[in-house]
Amino acid sequence: MILLVTYDLKQPNASYSELFDALKGEDSWAHYISSTWMIATDKSASQFSSELTPHIFSGDRLLVVKLSDDRQGWLPRKAWDWIKRHSD
Repeated sequence: MILLVTYDLKQPNASYSELFDALKGEDSWAHYISSTWMIATDKSASQFSSELTPHIFSGDRLLVVKLSDDRQGWLPRKAWDWIKRHSD
């Protein structure tokens, strides 16, 4: 399963090193759009969101959703290959 993680962070980027480490801590991830990550995981959106929230600040925004089969966009070929490889 792929989770789509997107955020609006209010502090300087250096303040979020633990958040970025948590995102990169999963076995496979892709990051082709600023403020948006795709994470291949067996965790639910709720579980993964709970793991990330200690690393953000009051006033920040975070959205974690399961990527569905109904998707479309403008991404490089290697991004679509990654999605295909990690989809259910």
